[in-house]
Amino acid sequence: MTTIVITAAICLVIAIPLTAIITNGYRKKVVDAKIGSAEDKAREIIDEALKTAESKKREALLEAKEENIRNKNELEREIKERRAEIQRSERRIQQKEENIDKKSDAIEKKEASLSQKEDSLNKMKEEVSRLNEQRVQELERISGLTSDQAKDYLLKIVEDDVKLETAKLIKEMEARAKEEADKKAKEVVITAIQKCAADHVSEATISVVQLPNDEMKGRIIGREGRNIRTLETMTGVDLIIDDTPEAVILSGFDPIRREVARIALEKLIVDGRIHPARIEETVEKAQKEVETMIKEEGEAAALEVGVHGIHPELIRLLGKMKFRTSYGQNVLRHSVEVAQLSGILAAEMGLDVRLAKRAGLLHDIGKAVDHEMEGSHVQLGTELCKKYKENAIVVNAVEAHHGDVEPQSLIACIVQAADDISAARPGARRETLETYTTRLKQLEDISNNFKGVDKSFAIQAGREIRVMVIPEQVTDADMVILARDISKKIEDEMEYPGQIKVNVIRESRVTDYAK
Repeated sequence: MTTIVITAAICLVIAIPLTAIITNGYRKKVVDAKIGSAEDKAREIIDEALKTAESKKREALLEAKEENIRNKNELEREIKERRAEIQRSERRIQQKEENIDKKSDAIEKKEASLSQKEDSLNKMKEEVSRLNEQRVQELERISGLTSDQAKDYLLKIVEDDVKLETAKLIKEMEARAKEEADKKAKEVVITAIQKCAADHVSEATISVVQLPNDEMKGRIIGREGRNIRTLETMTGVDLIIDDTPEAVILSGFDPIRREVARIALEKLIVDGRIHPARIEETVEKAQKEVETMIKEEGEAAALEVGVHGIHPELIRLLGKMKFRTSYGQNVLRHSVEVAQLSGILAAEMGLDVRLAKRAGLLHDIGKAVDHEMEGSHVQLGTELCKKYKENAIVVNAVEAHHGDVEPQSLIACIVQAADDISAARPGARRETLETYTTRLKQLEDISNNFKGVDKSFAIQAGREIRVMVIPEQVTDADMVILARDISKKIEDEMEYPGQIKVNVIRESRVTDYAK
């Protein structure tokens, strides 16, 4: 039993290596067979790839040859076309050169001909000059005048003729233009004036306050004059208490202060309690009332003419103009009237009515502050309008309404005309005697300074100037030019409402005596 087991173990030990050797040999054969098969396939693939590559190579070479042939043919065709174009250009250039040669020959021939003609003309000019000198010498011999003397004589004759014709032409043109302009202007101005009938108020520097009785005068004066002194100090107005029955006079150049004093005094009279403390309280209330009144007046004026969007400060300044007068004319009423007239004139001419009214209403706004600030009311008004961002047309109208600058729009011209119309209404303004006589004297002095004027007379309250001329020095033709020159100088040097008629009179008198 043991022997059998040992034998089996030995057989097993021998069988295992032998089996492994046999198995490895078989596997090696199988692997070698597979490797040989793969190598054969690889050779076949490589051979096929080489054949395919060779075929592709041949196809590519063929395509390249064909493309080369096509490019060569295309290049040869372009070369032929360019050669043909060059040949055509050469033929055209050759033809142009031939034409230029022909023209050059023709020009040379013309230059030769012109040179001959120029020589001929120079000879003719010399001959004409010689004949002209002979003619002038002969004329001088016949007339007994030198050429300069004859020239002066002819110029004088021509000058007289031209002057006469110019005067006639000026007169005809002025008459025709005046006839047409007067007709149209009268229609527009009359329409505007008829549509705008304003009241005119002449104000002074005093206000009168009525008293219930003369006993009130003593209470207003107060003990040792303390009441009247307080009132005068607070308001800046002089109180005049005299023998006028039941009345006290307030005197002052500032109408706003005078209005404050009037309101305060009337309240004190109604209240009956008149003492310094009460006076101060009442004056303060009166000042607030006047400020409110000023604002309301400005708003009412703007509302009356239909102008909106004005800066509140300009509205307040408009209200202040209610207490300002110019030559006796209330400035606020004047501004309202100018605004209405400007609107009517603008409507007649097809312009912006609202803008014209705005410019007319604000044209004298500088008068509200000209007693407080330095500068003319035109300069101050312009600065105020610029400060509160008014329209450039409105600013120019304010600046140009007295001719300080040139108007830049028709609206500025309309405001000028409306201002003159409002100021020139009969009774609208009053002049001092001194101003009136100065204006008349200035009119006569301007006329007397012209050559040929004998005497001049300002008549019809300065609305007409009659100029008497010396007949020997001024002809009928000269009269037209003289009247025009005088009118122009009056316009440039004087300021006046309305218009001034210049009437030039020339008369000849011959006197003899029967003995």
